[in-house]
Amino acid sequence: MAASDVHHGGATPAAAATAVPCVTLNSGHAMPVLGFGTGSSTPPADLAATIAHAVRLGYRHLDTAAVYGTEGAVGAAVAEAVRCGAVASRGELFVTTKLSMADAHPPRVVAALRESLSRLGLDYVDLFLIHWPVAIGKKDAAGELTWDDLSRGLVPFDMEGVWRGMEECHRLGLARSIGVSNFSAAKMSRLLALAAVPPAVNQVEMNVGWRQEKVREVCGEGDVVVAAYSPLGAHGAHWGSDAVMNSGVLHDVAAARCKTIAQVALRWLYEQGVCMVARSFNEGRMKQNMDIFDWELSDQDKAMIAGVPQRRACHGNYFVSPDGPYKSLHDLWDGEI
Repeated sequence: MAASDVHHGGATPAAAATAVPCVTLNSGHAMPVLGFGTGSSTPPADLAATIAHAVRLGYRHLDTAAVYGTEGAVGAAVAEAVRCGAVASRGELFVTTKLSMADAHPPRVVAALRESLSRLGLDYVDLFLIHWPVAIGKKDAAGELTWDDLSRGLVPFDMEGVWRGMEECHRLGLARSIGVSNFSAAKMSRLLALAAVPPAVNQVEMNVGWRQEKVREVCGEGDVVVAAYSPLGAHGAHWGSDAVMNSGVLHDVAAARCKTIAQVALRWLYEQGVCMVARSFNEGRMKQNMDIFDWELSDQDKAMIAGVPQRRACHGNYFVSPDGPYKSLHDLWDGEI
């Protein structure tokens, strides 16, 4: 994300003090560099109201997915934000959703996005991502397999066929930009070689404890924006890491700068030239996470952070099976583990 690619979108008066910079995607559309994440095993009772409050604070990028079960809440929040005047129109918001693994089959892609749009109450999404390079071929009587049972339904992932479905979503105007999530550098290279409409974004786990150099190199060569999920290490999640929030290095940098550890971690990502999706349902932290654009890390800060040990937190163990297409984590991540 070159400096020339970043600009400030037209903020409403209520959000003028907390405008989030945008990056221009290879599709020509602008995406706010900081998104509000909605994937959680313990969302607040009134998630739609929480998301609508995030919009009032100045968040303009709302990130959801079919598997999160939060598309309805995001759609309700978009409608409320327009109704109450937090934004002048739906067009001021950037909405991302993702294709589920159960729908990662060529004949299902367009229909799956139409179903997501119905839940969202929208005519289009700004960004539609393949959630994982994984396909599930079976469902239980209630629909999706449980996470613990996924290995029973794993089937080969038809990257080219699914991507053609994504391109059709783009051609039909259902998704203004299309991209992927959790693609290794090797998978990105393969996709870029076959894509007629290039992916605009690769959303991957990235933070000071997992820097993703290989993925960023390939994406940079292909004009693909990297978006970081779990920028704070998904601290507190059952699969999360304490590499960010319990980092002594980040603690020292934050204390010296009178910032929070989260602000230092997010600022580091911004200075790496990537976008990010941060999730917090705490009003104070939601606001703090936005206050990262009017200061900089020093060279000494960055040198200290460069020494943080590296370890992937989101391994994707659910998608590895002796009977499935990925026999090991090495197969899933093409050695990037």
